[in-house]
Amino acid sequence: MLCKVLSLFVLCCLGLLKQTPPVASTGAVPSATRTLVWGPGLEANIVLPARFFYIQTVDSSGRNFTSSPGENTFEVKIVSPVEQFTRIWVQVLDRRDGSFLVRYRMYASYTDLHVHILLNDKHVAKSPFILKGPVYHDGCDCPQPSGSVWKKDMQCPVSFPQIEQDLALFPRVDPDRNALEVPQRFGQRQSLCHYTIKDNKVYIKTLGEHVGFRIFMDAFLLSLTRKVRVPDLEFFVNLGDWPLEKRRPSERLHPIFSWCGSNDTRDVVMPTYDLTESVLETMGRVSLDMMSVQANTGPPWREKNATAFWRGRDSRKERLELVKLARAHPDMVDAAFTNFFFFKHDESLYGPLVKHVSFFDFFKYKYQINIDGTVAAYRLPYLLAGDSVVLKQDSGYYEHFYSQLRPWEHYIPIRADLADLQEKIRWAREQDEEARKIAVAGQQFARNHLMGDSIFCYYYKLFQEYAKLQVTEPKVREGMERVEQPTDDLFPCSCHRTPPIRKKIKENPILTTLLL
Repeated sequence: MLCKVLSLFVLCCLGLLKQTPPVASTGAVPSATRTLVWGPGLEANIVLPARFFYIQTVDSSGRNFTSSPGENTFEVKIVSPVEQFTRIWVQVLDRRDGSFLVRYRMYASYTDLHVHILLNDKHVAKSPFILKGPVYHDGCDCPQPSGSVWKKDMQCPVSFPQIEQDLALFPRVDPDRNALEVPQRFGQRQSLCHYTIKDNKVYIKTLGEHVGFRIFMDAFLLSLTRKVRVPDLEFFVNLGDWPLEKRRPSERLHPIFSWCGSNDTRDVVMPTYDLTESVLETMGRVSLDMMSVQANTGPPWREKNATAFWRGRDSRKERLELVKLARAHPDMVDAAFTNFFFFKHDESLYGPLVKHVSFFDFFKYKYQINIDGTVAAYRLPYLLAGDSVVLKQDSGYYEHFYSQLRPWEHYIPIRADLADLQEKIRWAREQDEEARKIAVAGQQFARNHLMGDSIFCYYYKLFQEYAKLQVTEPKVREGMERVEQPTDDLFPCSCHRTPPIRKKIKENPILTTLLL
């Protein structure tokens, strides 16, 4: 019965069923036995920088809570039965819709883990959940040798529409030709990284002057190759804002991996560096990530300010028009600049600057305006994950997931020149329930498609499909250097997948020298 209820709840969240789970009445009391618990963080083989799972509060009649039963309702403890202390940081995030997101970051690997979920000192659902080890932390270099096994464990989608669309332009990829021609075309004027992954090791050669953003790609490639064996491949990553390949499909194209695509370019699109870093650094050095947003969505819908909100810098002319519109109609739009860079000569017209606002405070407002900057506005995943409806500008730029978004279902579309912004705000005010439904659908999309496990799946699938197109062998080219895995002398891990003889060789430099 529990599995059936859980399946119905998950399917409803995914939008695959139109029926709504029964809703708990006011004053209902959470039930330890009926409450639902599920998610990737309860599986030993799903290794993420920050693991996570969900709790859906249910009353004794099997009805779901749709508002918070209290942020301290559940207690979660994660322990190892063979260790006195566990280096695991746990956070229980109240999503204020009756569900909780539990995230935890491991700083060491363990033989087994027991996840205790308690409600008034009673075990919830099937607690304690036992993760049969070894259970590896993110820093452990222990890749799953089989990509198909890893994808099954991760429950990766069979395909991603954007990957299929991007790679359709490249029926064959010649690493030898690209290694010669791409630096000649782009190397002098652009900032690129030339990567080779060979035997699951990462090598790089940088091209151009401004290559500091390589740290994001380096870190993700190292993290991915610690988790799964990646096919041998050779590719170029664009470190700039704008996509580069502007040739027509009928001409000779070069595959350039970029964090943003556009309707008039042919780059291969990856998740943005911002989203990628937030996945790697969740519960680390970033405060804005897809999990944190879910616990900071502002007041309930009916209590939010019915004004369209925006803050940012002056990186596009339409942003100037937005601020001008806000001054003319402050009852409809609250928009202002926090920084001037591109149009400094117009600061007297569009200033003064206002103080930065915490991103979480954006969600005090019902309507969030998403407007392009230099390229696509990389804040969209976080705006969708909130509890406000997004008014998204029509744009020629796109991120890796835009093709899966549908206007009027996941967001309210506005014209590129913002000419209909006021009209759309009026519509949202007059059709409050419809606007609310769009906000919820956008939020569910973000929860289902933009979490850390989905980002890892996307990158792996992209690399796997790209590798299949290569017609010459990827090579470690002259001038490339190894991107080394970080070491942890304090809490090293022992990979069970390393054959004993290879493990001894790795640990003994004399044996290594003799065999070379």
